[in-house]
Amino acid sequence: MPHISSYLHAAHEAGVIALWNTVFGPQTGHNAPALSIAKKRALGDGLFFVCLDDGDGAVVGTTLAGYDGHRGWLYSVAVHPAHRGQGLGAALIRHAEQALAALGCMKVNLQIVEGNAAVAGFYATLGYRVEPRISMGKRLEQNIPLG
Repeated sequence: MPHISSYLHAAHEAGVIALWNTVFGPQTGHNAPALSIAKKRALGDGLFFVCLDDGDGAVVGTTLAGYDGHRGWLYSVAVHPAHRGQGLGAALIRHAEQALAALGCMKVNLQIVEGNAAVAGFYATLGYRVEPRISMGKRLEQNIPLG
């Protein structure tokens, strides 16, 4: 059974990038895997987790959590397609929830990108519910690398 570990840059970066490219497809701008990893590492909050295959140590899952003192967030929940259906996604989410709870977090949010709505049923089994909200965003272009 794979196990969950805190992200270690030298050991996990290439595996995380490969996983995210497999699961999320090609990313550009603010979602580029290497940039997302660098930005998360710069925070040093210890809320970046990987799921590693016990056989070869390959990265087979990830989740990033965030906490601003008001609420927590889950980002980049990913499980390699060959490892789905084993409870790894649920284990990653529970691990992140425990880390957030230890910080005093009382509520966790997540967003599902358009085109991936089928995953809502998975999150519902873990206690997440659709809330009446309008999600809005704005890119701060001065911080997004060209390319």
